[in-house]
Amino acid sequence: MGNSALKAHLETAQKTGVFQLTGKGLTEFPEDLQKLTSNLRTIDLSNNKIELLPPLIGKFSFLKSLVLNNNKLTALPEELCKLKKLETLLLNGNHLRQLPAAFGQLLALKTLSLSGNQLRTVPTQLCGLRHLDVVDLSKNQIQNVPDTVGELQAIELNLNQNQISQISVQISHCPRLKVLRLEENCLELGMLPQSILSDSQISLLAVEGNLFEIKKLRELEGYDKDSGSVVFHQHLLKSS
Repeated sequence: MGNSALKAHLETAQKTGVFQLTGKGLTEFPEDLQKLTSNLRTIDLSNNKIELLPPLIGKFSFLKSLVLNNNKLTALPEELCKLKKLETLLLNGNHLRQLPAAFGQLLALKTLSLSGNQLRTVPTQLCGLRHLDVVDLSKNQIQNVPDTVGELQAIELNLNQNQISQISVQISHCPRLKVLRLEENCLELGMLPQSILSDSQISLLAVEGNLFEIKKLRELEGYDKDSGSVVFHQHLLKSS
């Protein structure tokens, strides 16, 4: 990509607060962006080949949205955690195995999407994020959901297409969790905590594609088909 084209994007970004440069084969985070650390509210560098996010990312103190879907990131710098105003972080389709230790400092974060990475567990750093609404951890390599999940503040948690065979009963204690997606995992019926049905805030549960039939779930104590304490995904109703 030529310097003149990049310069034009930078000039636009200075006026709008939005820098969007997608699908251009970039292998590095554009260093020229550091001229706009106080201007930018949104950065979208999706569909490139960026392998590394430089420490300077921590200088974008007014950034609200960072989108880096479909790059080649293998790790995130600790400096990312300085973005106190960041509300949306989309990192789908990278090669991330873990989050920075200080990730819990992103206190404004509302939407986090890490679909299609290489995470092996639900990151404990998410549990301190009080404003987190939506967490997408689908298409990773997660095998179990640990006790710490009970502190998660999210309203929606997507764990579809992982390798989950165990879920802590603490998931029933998530104070705001309304939507739980567990489709296409490795769950036996006995490994699904019954308290999800009888003693949780969860109102939509998606579990198709596991190691049991949906109709067996409906027979469990705690599933109240009259009051509909838990509603199943519409396409699951065919199994009843």
